[in-house]
Amino acid sequence: MSQENVEIVRQAFDAFADGRVNDVIDVLDADVDMPGAVGGLEEGQVTRGREAVARALLPDSSVWATRRYEVQRFVDADDRVVALVHEHRRGRGSDIEIEAEIALIYTFKGSKVVRIEPYMRQSEALEAAGLSE
Repeated sequence: MSQENVEIVRQAFDAFADGRVNDVIDVLDADVDMPGAVGGLEEGQVTRGREAVARALLPDSSVWATRRYEVQRFVDADDRVVALVHEHRRGRGSDIEIEAEIALIYTFKGSKVVRIEPYMRQSEALEAAGLSE
């Protein structure tokens, strides 16, 4: 089942990149939750529900002109998938570009994602998933 989960996350990244938000929503459980990124500005906050999480995943267009993810690798961790990602953002108005090596842990129940945990540091995500680099 876990290789199937990796494929679900891979397809969700592809759908997100292509702007097919409804395809991303389809893999989320109705009660999915997403805490703020560990080490990020939203740490401690939690977003709940399929539509709210999908909206939170979209870039804030008032701040960012572009945001794109380049997946470096997916790591199978039983009922979880760790996505190691290189993130690119370009500020709206400022055109300042930033890049970061981030990670997201997707927890599954059956074939649906029930939790998405973003991390600002890939090593912390791997450790949280019980893995090492």
